[in-house]
Amino acid sequence: MRPDISDSVIHFTKGATSEEALWRLLDILQGGRLLGGTGMIRGDFRCVCFTEAPLPALAEDFAAAGSFARYQPFGVMFSKRWLFARGGRPVVYQTDADYEQMPIELRWRHVRYEPDSVPPIDFTWEREWRLQCEELPFTPAEVALVVPDPEWQQFVVNVWNSQQQVELESYSAVLDHLVLQQLEEPIPWRTVCLSE
Repeated sequence: MRPDISDSVIHFTKGATSEEALWRLLDILQGGRLLGGTGMIRGDFRCVCFTEAPLPALAEDFAAAGSFARYQPFGVMFSKRWLFARGGRPVVYQTDADYEQMPIELRWRHVRYEPDSVPPIDFTWEREWRLQCEELPFTPAEVALVVPDPEWQQFVVNVWNSQQQVELESYSAVLDHLVLQQLEEPIPWRTVCLSE
């Protein structure tokens, strides 16, 4: 085991506030899929993007409002093996001139890297992986939620329980109370806190 290597990759959500990013995360979970996008991807290839940075490094970076400042500390985490089996790969950090030399079928992996330019262009801190796709479906068994701390973890559980109660109450006119209790399910996602 190495502290600079992770067995997982994380797709973080964005938002103007933590609450907005969390609601985006909950929408992703409700839909059971991540949608591919073309933002900052040369060639307009549609991809889902991830970081392979280890959790302790991410926690430090978010706490210091460092490099990951354009993201919020909420996301979905998958094993690298799972993503690799679906075609996910690390990006290739290189010059734009090198992009032209790549086979077309691999260009979706290109990320511009030009440390000698003014200003320097260096996104290597993202330790990015990508999967070229329109969407990436997943089940609760394949994903873990990433939240900043136990308080946010409890908030997610409370939202899940509240939504279940609303749904079950809609059946209360036709189902017995004991049957409704049997239909209650614990939150199906494993949760990981950046602070732990």
